[in-house]
Amino acid sequence: MKKIFLLAVLASGLAFGQTKKVVSSDVQWWGYKIAKSESSSHYGTVKVKSGEMVMKGNQLVGGTFVLDMNSINATDLSGEYQQKLNGHLKNGDFFEVEKYPTATFKITGIKKNNDKVYNSLVTGNLTVKGKTNTISFPAKITYANGTVSLASKKFSIDRQKFDVAYKSTMQDVLVKDDMDLQVKVTAK
Repeated sequence: MKKIFLLAVLASGLAFGQTKKVVSSDVQWWGYKIAKSESSSHYGTVKVKSGEMVMKGNQLVGGTFVLDMNSINATDLSGEYQQKLNGHLKNGDFFEVEKYPTATFKITGIKKNNDKVYNSLVTGNLTVKGKTNTISFPAKITYANGTVSLASKKFSIDRQKFDVAYKSTMQDVLVKDDMDLQVKVTAK
């Protein structure tokens, strides 16, 4: 009887997948002024608060990541200018972190991508400021020795779809709608 129970537990684990906890992450962002160029941009980081990746055998099949929006940090500036921009990004002009302290990304699908480096196309639901939209991005997914890693290619999202809008008299004339992201997460 014990053997049958153990076999059932093992089989259910294979059928539903195995959850791995995120142990390291690196999320980079880029925002652009009028012309989308390196010289007219700000860039920085945001931390992953928690996350998990779901494996079925040696294939990534799902996952959820929670971003700590209070950790958003412009790394292209320092001192007073960095503090001002960080405060600006956190207030109602952009991410409104007091009301929306986290953002989430839930993987809804992964399929093969023809790119030799970024071998997968990851699709999921991104929720920022209570607004959810489906996004997709190319990623390199590797699995070895019980560790799964996902590293995205730099990709763009339209911040306006998440109500991340610059609320000034110039409105969004100064800031491009597209912002770029690059994500690396590792789970064990």
